[in-house]
Amino acid sequence: MKMKNCILIIMVLAINVVLAKASNTYPFDVQKTGVGKKAVIFIPGFGCSGDVWTDTRLHLDKQFTCYTLTMAGFAGTAPQENATFDRWKQGVAQYIQDHNIDRPIVIGHSMGGALALALAADYPLLVGKIVVVDALPCLSALRDPNFKSNPSNDCSPWATQMGSTSDEQFSQMQKMSIPSLVQDQSKYDLIVGWTVKSDRKTFGNMYCDFLNTDLREKIKSITCPSLVLLESAFKPMATTMEDQYKGLATGNIKYADKGLHFIMFDDFDWYMNQINEFLK
Repeated sequence: MKMKNCILIIMVLAINVVLAKASNTYPFDVQKTGVGKKAVIFIPGFGCSGDVWTDTRLHLDKQFTCYTLTMAGFAGTAPQENATFDRWKQGVAQYIQDHNIDRPIVIGHSMGGALALALAADYPLLVGKIVVVDALPCLSALRDPNFKSNPSNDCSPWATQMGSTSDEQFSQMQKMSIPSLVQDQSKYDLIVGWTVKSDRKTFGNMYCDFLNTDLREKIKSITCPSLVLLESAFKPMATTMEDQYKGLATGNIKYADKGLHFIMFDDFDWYMNQINEFLK
């Protein structure tokens, strides 16, 4: 009888350990660096490694504790099932709560910038400030200002199609798009290397889900100070940009002097000056 009880206790403990591990599984890998009472969380964009923030982090981790994320399935990070924009947002919020991070500054690029907006809107007590680097509340509204999200959106065809793309085809697709994203040609191989190592199913699924995301109304709930840094190409479209962000009462929109989507590579000095001034 005692032996049976012991076996039962061991089984229960084993199950609890498994459940504990499962509950602490986040949809990203984390690199923690730096020192400081205040924290910064970096969220990269599509297919990118957290290493996209390396130069930024080196400027900040003497004053801040930095948490640099690489999202699951991107840049060689192990993928997870059922990746969605909302699940990733919830995962970041859960990580902040679980690790008792006091109102961090969240800095996001591209889709990571949209995650920063959604996080600040849905969890206003968790976030201290946000910096949005070349992201819009609704990317699809650039083509169609009257765009409406589809609540029944099915991304499985995107995931299937992307998953069936050969390595060579996917690599060529990324190489073709890179000149429109970054002017600094020394970064071409780096960025393409990250995206090529990304899980295709995750890539296709998240791209589809992000195109169906509209935060234009949601950002009205944001109460924390917000800095929006947009690429220079958006300057002639300032009316359109500001219309997308009109709900962000706490926002300050600034346009880079040069470069493309990867502002942190193409106009680093300007970009870093904006962030330093904002974080003072």
